[in-house]
Amino acid sequence: MNIFLENVDLNSNSGPNYFAQKLMKYLNFRNVTFDPLFEYNLKLSFIESHNQKPYLPMIQRLDGIYFNANFDCDQMNANIKRTYEEANGVIFQTNFNKELIFKWFGPHPNYEVINNGSDTLKIQQIDINTKLNKFDNFDNIWTCAAHWHVFKRLKDNVQYFLHYSGEKDCLIVAGANPDYVIDHPRVFYVGNLDVSTLLSLFKRSTYFIHLAYLDHCPNVVMDARACGCQIICSSAGGTREIAGRSAIVIEEDQWDYSFLDIKEPPPLNYDNIVRTGVESNISMVKVAKQYYKFFEKTIKES
Repeated sequence: MNIFLENVDLNSNSGPNYFAQKLMKYLNFRNVTFDPLFEYNLKLSFIESHNQKPYLPMIQRLDGIYFNANFDCDQMNANIKRTYEEANGVIFQTNFNKELIFKWFGPHPNYEVINNGSDTLKIQQIDINTKLNKFDNFDNIWTCAAHWHVFKRLKDNVQYFLHYSGEKDCLIVAGANPDYVIDHPRVFYVGNLDVSTLLSLFKRSTYFIHLAYLDHCPNVVMDARACGCQIICSSAGGTREIAGRSAIVIEEDQWDYSFLDIKEPPPLNYDNIVRTGVESNISMVKVAKQYYKFFEKTIKES
């Protein structure tokens, strides 16, 4: 099977592109190729298609749409919706993601819900980075990581840590453009980290805190969980579906998938904790198998 990837930048480590790199690696183990020198069997379009190779059967990997009323969502979603309507099949990352799209675009006749996975083979080979030795004096390392903006809730991550952590715990904040910075002896801002260093940090950490509002299926949560972290997350969005059975979930009001007319997420009640994480697969081996089976099914029916 030879696959054409559309709307993918393999030089980027942003969420969809990072996942594409992992997916290619594990599909290669199943003798799936991505070779322009041979005839393609299928097009896998990430989020939206730009009409490249329109003669191929197309699967859309759809990990979200625009739903904030502060933007022109109809215009911003127009090509995503067109791709959805033309696709022979659609892959959603979580049930939250699926329900959102069904509400806005209508049901699709051929779809599969496949969570993102983690490169467990790479994680097994990651050494503990000696640059992180300065944190060895702490009993527990808490970590959070994102491309920060207000809906990632960095302030809540920090305040939750300060509220619940022990006096010998520390919080490491990774990622660019943190929008909440405090001067505290147990809170450290380390900026962007390369993938190997970030995975090494996760392997040292006890907790990974991700209180983001309405995230779909964050790769960073999958990686942290695969490294052994206990996940702390919000119930709003798809994160709880991938956080694992041991996750600490903060319950908040469920969104009805309507336009969101807000400039920042609603406040969290940190004490409203439930242990309702859902067990889910984290291995890219199984994820690649699910993709492969859906590819076969869609090609056969197209």
